Amino acid sequence: MKPARLRADLLAGLTTAFALVPECIAFALVAHLNPLMGLYGAFIICTLTALFGGRPGMISGAAGSMAVVIIALVVQHGVQYFLATVLLGGALMVLFGLLRLGKLIRLVPYPVMLGFVNGLAIVIAMAQLEHFKTGEHWLTGTSLYLMVGLVALTMLVVYVLPKLTRTVPPALVAILGVGLLVYLLDLPTRTLGDMAQIAGGLPALAWPQVPWSLDMLRIIAPYALLMAMVGLLETLLTLNLTDEITESRGFPDRECVALGAANMVSGLFGGMGGCAMIGQTVINLSSGGRGRLSGVVAGVMILLFVLFLSPLIERIPLAALVGVMFVVAQQTFAWASLRVLHKVPASDVLAIVAVTVVTVLTDLAAAVLFGIVIAAINFAWQHARELYADSQIEADGSKRYQVRGTLFFASTAPFLNQFDPAGDPAQVTLDCQHLSFVDYSAVAALQTLRQRYDKAGKHLRVVHLSERCKKLLHRAGERH
Repeated sequence: MKPARLRADLLAGLTTAFALVPECIAFALVAHLNPLMGLYGAFIICTLTALFGGRPGMISGAAGSMAVVIIALVVQHGVQYFLATVLLGGALMVLFGLLRLGKLIRLVPYPVMLGFVNGLAIVIAMAQLEHFKTGEHWLTGTSLYLMVGLVALTMLVVYVLPKLTRTVPPALVAILGVGLLVYLLDLPTRTLGDMAQIAGGLPALAWPQVPWSLDMLRIIAPYALLMAMVGLLETLLTLNLTDEITESRGFPDRECVALGAANMVSGLFGGMGGCAMIGQTVINLSSGGRGRLSGVVAGVMILLFVLFLSPLIERIPLAALVGVMFVVAQQTFAWASLRVLHKVPASDVLAIVAVTVVTVLTDLAAAVLFGIVIAAINFAWQHARELYADSQIEADGSKRYQVRGTLFFASTAPFLNQFDPAGDPAQVTLDCQHLSFVDYSAVAALQTLRQRYDKAGKHLRVVHLSERCKKLLHRAGERH
C-alpha cells in the first residue's frame, strides 16, 4: 500500500472512531443495554466486516435501526435473550449471503434509494437534537448559546479546512480542535463522559444463558428475522451508495456473509447487533478512507478507547460530535432530488417523498418496502397500458389478431377487451409473436378467451408462441 493511501486510511479510521462512539452509546441506551455492549458490538462488527466484507470503505457498527426493533424483547425477556437473538439474526444474514440473495437489492428503484438517503439524513440530524436537552428539558441561556456556538464552530472548520488543505480529515481537526478549546478555556459544556462511562476490559466469550428450546426460539425468531431484514436492507442500500460515491463495485453476497458472521461473534462476546451505518460511512469516505484499513482502524480504536483512552475520550465535547454529524446529514441528503421533482414522473416523486417520510416516522424496512410497492404498482400499471392488438381479415375470410405487449395479472382485462367473439368470423388466429406470457393470470386469460370463442361456436388458433410461453402453458395444462 502506498504511504499516502496508508496515511489517509489511518486518519479516516481515527476520525470515524470518534463519530462511532457516541452513536453506539446512544443506541445501547435506547435499547436499555449497557453502553459497553454497544461499543463491543461496534468494535467486533466494524473490524470483521472491514477485514472480510465485500465493500472496502464502508463502516458497520451497532446501528440504531437494529436497536429499535429489539427494545420490547430486552424489556420483557432480558439481555441474554437479546444476545441469543443477535446470534440467530447473524445466522440468518449468513444464510442470506450464502444463497446469493444480495442481488435482490437490484429490485430497489432509484427513487426509493433517494428517499432512503434523504430519510436517513433527516433521522441523523434529528437524532442530534437530543444533545440539546438535559433530561426532558431543552437547554436554555448560556448553556444553549455555548452549545450552539461550539456546534457552529465545528461545522465551520469542517467546511473551511478543505479549502486550505486536504492533508488531514477536516472532521478530525474539528473534533480535536474544539475539544482542545473547551479543555483550555474550561468551558462548561457537556462531554462524552456525561453520556456514559466507557472504561472497560476485553469482551469475554460466553454462550447466551437461555433455555435452548422451541419455546425460546418462538420468542426470539420474530425479532431475529426482523433484525436480519433491517440490517441486510440498510447494509445493501449503503453498499449501493458507497459504490456510487467511490465509483467502484462491491460484492453484496460477501458483505452479507461477513455481516452475519460478525453479528454472531458480537452476540457470543456480549455485543449488540449491527449493520452498515450510513453516517459513519460518509465520514470515512469524505475523510479519505477507501481501503479495508480504515474500517479496521475505526474498530480497533474503539477497543483502545474502552481499554486505555477512556479518560481522554470522555473529555470530547458532545458539541463537536454533533457538529460533525450535522455536516454528515447535510452531505448525505440528496439535494439534487429536490431540483428534479418537477421533471420526473409523479409516481417517482411519490416514491421519493413517501420513503423519506416513512423512514423518518417509522423505520427503514417499512419505508423501503413501501417504496418498492409504489414502484411495482406503477410498473405494472404502465406495462398493462402498453398492451394492444392489431387485427386484419385474411384472404380466406378468417381473422388474425396480432397482440403486442406483456400479458400478466394487470393486463388481462385490456387483453380480453381486444377481441370480439360475437362479431368475429368462424376461424380466428391469435398471433403471439410479440406477446409475452408472464404468470398464471396470463394462462387464465387465454383459457377465458378460448371459452368465449367456444361458446360462440368459433375456433381460436394460437400461433408463434415462444418456447418460454409454451412451457408456461404446458405446466398449466393449457393446449396450444
